[in-house]
Amino acid sequence: MPLPVSFSDRVPVHSRVISFTGYRRGDGHWDVEGHLVDVCPHNAAWPGGHRAANEPIHSMLLRITVDGTGLIKEAAASTDASPYDGVCGSITRRYAELAGIRVGPGFRRRVLQIVGSLNGCTHMTELLIGIGTAVMQTLAGEVPVPQDQKPFSLDGCHTLDTTGDVVKKHYPLWYRPRAIPGRESC
Repeated sequence: MPLPVSFSDRVPVHSRVISFTGYRRGDGHWDVEGHLVDVCPHNAAWPGGHRAANEPIHSMLLRITVDGTGLIKEAAASTDASPYDGVCGSITRRYAELAGIRVGPGFRRRVLQIVGSLNGCTHMTELLIGIGTAVMQTLAGEVPVPQDQKPFSLDGCHTLDTTGDVVKKHYPLWYRPRAIPGRESC
């Protein structure tokens, strides 16, 4: 379903494209790569730099390698284009410090502790937050989940609320009826 029609004249001024690709490796691990590209359809200038129309202002790449549990084995980052050449990309080595953390509950909080704010690049960290979901999508169907283990996606969004109809129908083991106000058990 498309967005509602905008009733105002518009002129494009900025485009951001973020893409992720997951790969199964021959050694039993998975690589997930992300790419963030910002482009303006017009010449752009800022203190210390400029770009001609349609040249990337940001072009940043990130790869994390995970095992079947989502544990990051290694991470690599690269900056091909940035507003402040030679400065923005100098922080990419920091992203190797992600090795040893697990993609799953608490991932965003842990990422921000390691490479948030002055410890990282805003754009690279934004890419990293999104890569967490891409890791889960990459591993889904690739790694068998034991029947007695709650699937990671449950209670991760409104559709997969464990008190809802989708979980009741497709994941009955993990369904829990919604508490009725005034009828809580002791």
